[in-house]
Amino acid sequence: MMPAAKERSLPFEIFLGFLIAHTLPFTIWAISSAVLAPLGPELYENRLYTPGNLLANLAIFSHMALGALLMIFVPLQFWPGLRRRFVSYHRAAGRLLCLGAVVTGVAGLLYIAARGTIGGFWMDLGFGLYGMLVVLSGGQVIRCARARDFDRHRRWALRLLVLTFGSWLYRVHYGVWYLLTGGLASTPAFDGIFDLVQNVAFYLPYLLLLEWWMRRGPLPA
Repeated sequence: MMPAAKERSLPFEIFLGFLIAHTLPFTIWAISSAVLAPLGPELYENRLYTPGNLLANLAIFSHMALGALLMIFVPLQFWPGLRRRFVSYHRAAGRLLCLGAVVTGVAGLLYIAARGTIGGFWMDLGFGLYGMLVVLSGGQVIRCARARDFDRHRRWALRLLVLTFGSWLYRVHYGVWYLLTGGLASTPAFDGIFDLVQNVAFYLPYLLLLEWWMRRGPLPA
């Protein structure tokens, strides 16, 4: 490992640990919602459940369950010690996680096509772009690894890492905003100014920040 990369490795590991620890409650909620809600709204209240719409229900709860699992296991793919000591695990898990990312993104897009989001056209557009980026990133991670282009592989993997936490960041944004402003410029129909910005703010600024960071120097090895 180059000295510059080694210096950047420790804060990166701390960052990964922070993500896993702080998203765990949301992960548990998402998985429990995905497992229990399809059994019937009388068993588990969830506004995403659509009585009589099998495609929408399969899509959204597959999206939620797989997305929650990605938030646990994708960060582990970046842990330097784990990746170096268990190479076979890293490769096998990577294939499964990229497949899971593609299915998660496609399931989200199917849900939008089958039912639409609560926020209408602009939320459909923002979330649709998000889903396409997840699918693209998952596919590119595998493609670059198979081509043994490991620098591009790591860069696409980092993009997938950022996108993996989009659902959690979306809710964090709302929590902080409502705490600070009481919900200014946000409406129950999700058509307020803040809501419209949120349609892309939960992933696009973070991807741009990542691109800037990746151009500052060598990536953690």
